[in-house]
Amino acid sequence: MYYVKAPAKINLTLDVLHKRPDGYHEVEMIMTTVDLSDRIGLEIREDGQIHILSVDRFVPNDHRNLAYQAAKILKEMYRVKSGVSITIEKHIPVAAGLAGGSSDAAATLRGLNTLWGLGLSLDQLAQIGTKIGSDVAFCVYGGTALATGRGEKIQELPSPANCWVILAKPVLGVSTADIYGNLKIDQIVHPNTKQMIEAIETKNFEQMCASVGNVLEDVTLKLYPEVAGLKEQMQKFGADAVLMSGSGPTVFGLVYQESRVQRIYNGLRGFCDEVYAVRLVGERDTLA
Repeated sequence: MYYVKAPAKINLTLDVLHKRPDGYHEVEMIMTTVDLSDRIGLEIREDGQIHILSVDRFVPNDHRNLAYQAAKILKEMYRVKSGVSITIEKHIPVAAGLAGGSSDAAATLRGLNTLWGLGLSLDQLAQIGTKIGSDVAFCVYGGTALATGRGEKIQELPSPANCWVILAKPVLGVSTADIYGNLKIDQIVHPNTKQMIEAIETKNFEQMCASVGNVLEDVTLKLYPEVAGLKEQMQKFGADAVLMSGSGPTVFGLVYQESRVQRIYNGLRGFCDEVYAVRLVGERDTLA
């Protein structure tokens, strides 16, 4: 069995610029990886089949699974005769705004590139990833990046100032399509992406906290009061910056002082079952 790490991501910024002629939204967002990962196990099959194995009942084991799609597209593009069994050990919450499915797909692309001896570069794998989903290209690289276009154009950034990240996911699923459908682009207050990039490049934690912003957050908070309540609690417990990741419903808090992490974690456990205290990773070379 060949194992690959599939880390979660958070959005430090998420901006929507306009709706494109192809129906997608033009976005500008800064994403970074955190130390919460799924584990993908890959084993070659001689029968040519692609099988998904997972004990998580929310993970589909058929063509709907993004890791399945990643294996299928590689197999067809490069005429690979062998198949693969893909074991997904889930640690990232499902449908959480943390790119769990996209990261599983990216890990599958990276792993099968090695296992099937395809010799593709990360750039080539990222390009293939764009056929699967908007976040897959970023997840192929990992680290920290500015993503533009539909999210598939990736510009690498250095890792931000080191800190703790508290993640809290309420018991509900959010439809990304619904959130974008309710977004009023002419009423958006845009985050300062340039200021966030400067904060990352100078490892200025205070400026990073002052620059977080997600234009989808207001939409999700209005539709799902539980998410708004969770954000309020995280702020009250003393996180340095609090923001929703992606289209939600996960809310994250950036925390610089380790002494405050346990208090915030314990406080949130009273409101939410799925709470994680992890480190911000933000570097590309941590995917082995």
